[in-house]
Amino acid sequence: MRPSICWCGGRGKMGARSDEHRKAAVRAIFHWYRRHGRTLPWRDIRNPYRILVAEIMLHQTQVSRVLQIFPRFLRRFPSLRALATGPQAEVVIAWRGMGYNNRAVRIHRLARQLCAYHGGKLPRTIRECLLLPGIGKYTAHALLVSVYRMNLPVVDVNIRRVFSRLFWRMKTTADLRPEKEVWALATTLVPRARGYDWTQALMDLGATVCIARVPKCPSCPIADLCCSRTAMKQSAGAVVRREPSFAGIPTRIYRGRIVEALRSSRAGLTMRQIGSGMVVNFSGIRMPWLRNLIRALERDGLVRVRGNLNRAGARILLA
Repeated sequence: MRPSICWCGGRGKMGARSDEHRKAAVRAIFHWYRRHGRTLPWRDIRNPYRILVAEIMLHQTQVSRVLQIFPRFLRRFPSLRALATGPQAEVVIAWRGMGYNNRAVRIHRLARQLCAYHGGKLPRTIRECLLLPGIGKYTAHALLVSVYRMNLPVVDVNIRRVFSRLFWRMKTTADLRPEKEVWALATTLVPRARGYDWTQALMDLGATVCIARVPKCPSCPIADLCCSRTAMKQSAGAVVRREPSFAGIPTRIYRGRIVEALRSSRAGLTMRQIGSGMVVNFSGIRMPWLRNLIRALERDGLVRVRGNLNRAGARILLA
């Protein structure tokens, strides 16, 4: 039986004996992962393109949804070059069901840039990856770890939650340590030559056991080492973020509905047709609101406008 110990010091600092306990946590997590790791179609493969598609899809989307869309998208665009040379409108259509349609535009631009300037290959440095469209710190690290098996730290929301609870004393299930602080810690924990497996193990642990609202502490392989297990109380719920809305519906929902309607109409739709599909009893008084939505989608590269946008007959198409 593992010793029931915690290495947290006072005021949220880790104690002096933390090295010993970090090693114990790493061993326990790897042991758990060997028995309970998920089998996923983008895991333990050496196909950079499939890894890239999966990584972009998994950002802000649950694994269960990606498992449904991933094979369909690959059938339509089986290679990086096929994606790069395909029409953007077709990429957006193939993205149906994923949400956050801006990602379809970004992955298309990313594929084109990789083919045009990098010989169809992912760069091997963080600096170069960060220059690619739609690639931030997390995605750059995750891609280099998965594609090239580099021993780099990776911190997504799941890993940040695991490390926050494990190494510091969180008062509620909603509490997290500052992202910069967790990244610094993560850099010291990557096991030599096992960065890929370590990242996958942490992601699985955060996604299936150390979950956000009601963590499954009795099933956790590091429960005896966790600083927060006995101190953490269930949060009353995350604070609802206020966002632009109309008639009580967030703007992002209307944006998604417009793109979805255009997916089903290759000839495009007029402003009046779109408005009537968005709002019951749509009238000219709502036209300025709709124009703002269309302009925002146009700026994001999702749609193009044929005609004068100030007229109800202007036709909107996928870009």
